[in-house]
Amino acid sequence: MDNQRNEPRIGFYVCHCGTNIAGMVDCPAVAQYVSRLPNVVLSRDYKYMCSDPGQELIQQDIREHRLNRIVVASCSPLLHEKTFRGATEKGGLNPFFFHMVNIREHDSWVHTDKQAATEKAKSLAHAAIHRVRFHKPLEVKQVPIHPAVLVVGGGIAGIHAAMTLANAGKKVYLVEREPSIGGHMAKFDKTFPTLDCAACILTPKMSEVGAHPNITLWTYSEAMKMEGYVGNYTVTIRHKPRYIIEDACVGCLECIDACVYKQPKFFDEFNMGLGKRKPVYIPFPQATPQVVLIDPETCLNLKTGKCKKTCVEACADRKAIDFTQKETFSEIKVGAIIVATGFKSFDAQRIPQYGYGTYPNVYTALEIERLVNASGPTGGEVVLRDGKKPKSIGIIHCVGSRDHKTNRWCSRVCCMYSMKLAHLLKEHTEAEVYSFYIDMRTPGKGYEEFYGKLLDEGVQFVRGRVGEVTDWAFTKEEEGKLVIRVEDTLAGYVRRIPVDMVVLATGLEPQADAQEVRRRFNMSCGTEGFFLERHPKLAPVNTFTDGILLAGCCQGPKDIPDTVAQAGAAAAEALVLIDKGHIEQEPNTAFIHEEDCSGCKSCIPLCPYSAILFNEETRKAIINQALCKGCGTCVASCPSGSIEQNLFDDEEIFSEIEGVLAYE
Repeated sequence: MDNQRNEPRIGFYVCHCGTNIAGMVDCPAVAQYVSRLPNVVLSRDYKYMCSDPGQELIQQDIREHRLNRIVVASCSPLLHEKTFRGATEKGGLNPFFFHMVNIREHDSWVHTDKQAATEKAKSLAHAAIHRVRFHKPLEVKQVPIHPAVLVVGGGIAGIHAAMTLANAGKKVYLVEREPSIGGHMAKFDKTFPTLDCAACILTPKMSEVGAHPNITLWTYSEAMKMEGYVGNYTVTIRHKPRYIIEDACVGCLECIDACVYKQPKFFDEFNMGLGKRKPVYIPFPQATPQVVLIDPETCLNLKTGKCKKTCVEACADRKAIDFTQKETFSEIKVGAIIVATGFKSFDAQRIPQYGYGTYPNVYTALEIERLVNASGPTGGEVVLRDGKKPKSIGIIHCVGSRDHKTNRWCSRVCCMYSMKLAHLLKEHTEAEVYSFYIDMRTPGKGYEEFYGKLLDEGVQFVRGRVGEVTDWAFTKEEEGKLVIRVEDTLAGYVRRIPVDMVVLATGLEPQADAQEVRRRFNMSCGTEGFFLERHPKLAPVNTFTDGILLAGCCQGPKDIPDTVAQAGAAAAEALVLIDKGHIEQEPNTAFIHEEDCSGCKSCIPLCPYSAILFNEETRKAIINQALCKGCGTCVASCPSGSIEQNLFDDEEIFSEIEGVLAYE
């Protein structure tokens, strides 16, 4: 439109937002004040500007009054800037001739004096009217998207996200740093509250992932580096050597049987150290892929070169064992990345008064999961370290949760899995089971009913935080037992309860390398250390980096149903991104006036998106517009003032400041 290039004809609209704004700001007075300002052709107040009638009002006024600049004073641009830009564009204007003033969060919600709030709204509006005169027509750029997705983490979240995308016909790379996918769920015996067999639920999905034509599964691998931008990420994957040629291995396991290592076998990570394994091993019977690996820390041939290599002889037909393997790297291009790196269990040794690591019959919940499991180290038989079956068991809740000395948050799953273990332990041992809790939290579907089931089964629930676990015997019945000292807050006195076995319901924590992963994928962490979502309600799976999505317990503690639901949501967000075929990039990017650039390079290390390069031929800095996110760091830091930013250039900023200061 020709009038976009002529003298500014500004339309101003102030929104009541019900009583959110109008309850503290005199909106008609603001509109009346703005109507007297230079270049303002039209000034209105309206109850809900974001409504369809409000947007249609803007479009109609643009046509009827030949408006070429629009200012709306309402709520946060985060919520409705896109809405009003769309209305401006439908009216026939470039959408960037629109400017928004936040008089809700910045004014009405932070004031108690209506007159002062109204004066502040007038001042902010005055600044916007000054500023919008210098807005320029900008264009949104479209960038093509690479139609593949990387899923980092092969637990139930990563598995479900990968399967959802692959079944939709998308290419998926699933990267897991352990030798097999499955995550923590693969270690469970049953799942609450239905007591379904965990392996029966998980194993078919693991097999589907391994066999799916659209999924490239890389286990014993890590995503080490990410470059690029949304729709066009380049990720470097490191593959650790298994010393096994994966394509040649058929999972016959004969090499494991043939290994004749004579010293005591080694710590079995999958069984939480309750069992042992050989240097040649497979993590668990249902492992996917069904490929063995050799531990370089325990294999004699890899450590000393002195070994009979009976494993090689056993695999003579397949020739799958290769002791010369080195780590390798792959580089892949993807349009989106789903981070599903899971959690780690709280280290119970951090609470020494509970005796973990001191008393042999104090176990963590994950260790009990392996003891009650038929595929566990004892074949599902629950026995103490000395081989005896426990007759009394105490389960202590909130170990490492809801405690200012460790972690303040509730881990959400501990109450339920503690009750599940109470049921399983009674089933396996017929022991007397005590459950020591602070508050019983059963918020999920069928959870409260499960609690009632445990009460009917005779589990004794004791409300109170356990003070300590000791082996000090004060009475004959305490001799040879572990004594749990607890203040029973319902009975109103301190109790000493002797038991044969103590189970610690450890909480959920961020992975130990969460900060490193955060930096690798340009994400943020919350105060607890879990990865931070863009918005807790409106964008719970998105991060502040476009195209990087979250799923599962890496975002916060949650149970399996919530984890699967979030994984599906993350997959849906990735599908939306990829199926569109392109992304629209905001034009509020920085640019360099090459003639003014001194080549000092001070902007390059400051850019959080690695969008600035240095041209050695011209000795000038260059900004990659596709990588730039418009944060403005380089603009503020440039000593020569050669960098400017669209929508925030000097004329616009200085005129806005002048508008605030000129208000009387």
